[in-house]
Amino acid sequence: MLRIAVPNKGSLNAPASQLLTEAGYRVHRENKALFVTDNTNNVQFVFLRPRDIAVHVGSGVLDVGITGQDLLAASGTAETTTELLPLGFGASQFYFAAPVQAFGSVMDLDGKRVATSFPALLEAATSRIGIKVEPVELEGAVETAVELGLADAIADVVETGASLRAANLATIGGSILRSEAVLVRGSSSALSPEREQAISVLVRRLHGVLIAREYVMMDYNCPAPALQKAREITPGMEAPTVSRLDEDGWFAVRAMVLRKQAQAVMDALWDTGARAILVTPLEACRL
Repeated sequence: MLRIAVPNKGSLNAPASQLLTEAGYRVHRENKALFVTDNTNNVQFVFLRPRDIAVHVGSGVLDVGITGQDLLAASGTAETTTELLPLGFGASQFYFAAPVQAFGSVMDLDGKRVATSFPALLEAATSRIGIKVEPVELEGAVETAVELGLADAIADVVETGASLRAANLATIGGSILRSEAVLVRGSSSALSPEREQAISVLVRRLHGVLIAREYVMMDYNCPAPALQKAREITPGMEAPTVSRLDEDGWFAVRAMVLRKQAQAVMDALWDTGARAILVTPLEACRL
């Protein structure tokens, strides 16, 4: 049975569970259970702190897991894990931050106290930049460290920046690390053929859901004189599906279209003479 680690809380929990559900897995847990077994798909989900997932997958205790790229780097397991698939959620960036206008650049932090929950990321960043700081390691609420007098600045993961603004802090310089949620496995894990097959199925299913979220299916009726132009507007993945309608001189066309472009594509098709333009959301696909 394949063992999959899932974030048990935080910003990665709900999107990860939703993605797995849409991929056909049973991940619903009663009373915050730590283990959920999906016998139909022969997998067991283990709910852990996102920070621990990187460690346990990297060490081979668990087969695969969903965590953040920042947590992989912070846990020191980036070298022992392999990223199988970016998942398109949990986007964040790692920044230095300090009271507004307190420092002109990152170089001004040299010799200062910097609070963080990610000491490994802080050490790598300062080494790369060429400065030395006094790290102040905290478990959480890092943005309060300056106001409490614990540090001169902070180094933390920023998602929306709301917490920084609430603490009257502003980022210094560019992002140190860009991160998103990823599906990972242990680099040196030797798994049975059955588990390897289960991982392949998992990746294929998740990828199918992620692609489906980006596209819609567009159907429309098109007059013969406009067909070539319409095909150029909706080329589809390989080519659109074109069928003759019962009415002479008209064709039915079907093609996948990027969701974010759907309205503009509908406008362009209408201008060519296409009519009965319909858009249908996709739940999953295999391409």
